[in-house]
Amino acid sequence: MSLNKPYTDVPGTTIFDADQSRKGYHLNQFCMSLMKAENRERFRADERAYLDEWPMTEEQKQAVLARDLNRCLELGGNIYFLAKLGATDGRSFQYMAASMTGMTQEEYAAMMLAGGRSIEGNRRTGEKQS
Repeated sequence: MSLNKPYTDVPGTTIFDADQSRKGYHLNQFCMSLMKAENRERFRADERAYLDEWPMTEEQKQAVLARDLNRCLELGGNIYFLAKLGATDGRSFQYMAASMTGMTQEEYAAMMLAGGRSIEGNRRTGEKQS
């Protein structure tokens, strides 16, 4: 039985809740495996072979291979676990966040230093504009 989720109407936002956690369990466990140097080496040597050791969906594997972090989130990934994938690639969290917005790392940093993303277009559906 699915719970009432009033937070699902935030445009462009995936909320990591219990359902997402269940959906992404193996994806997130794969990411956590990258905390060990020997697993990072095995993954870098043959990404597909390493991913095939995990009972992830093909969609999840393709999202990892493409480094499509937004798709990984939709498929149950948690950004804090996905950060292990970014670190394996030698990428900062700031780089990862920028890639998820379609900005360069420099553009993203400038936006954040200027106060962050505008609320316009990012409210809940039906929420009143100020």
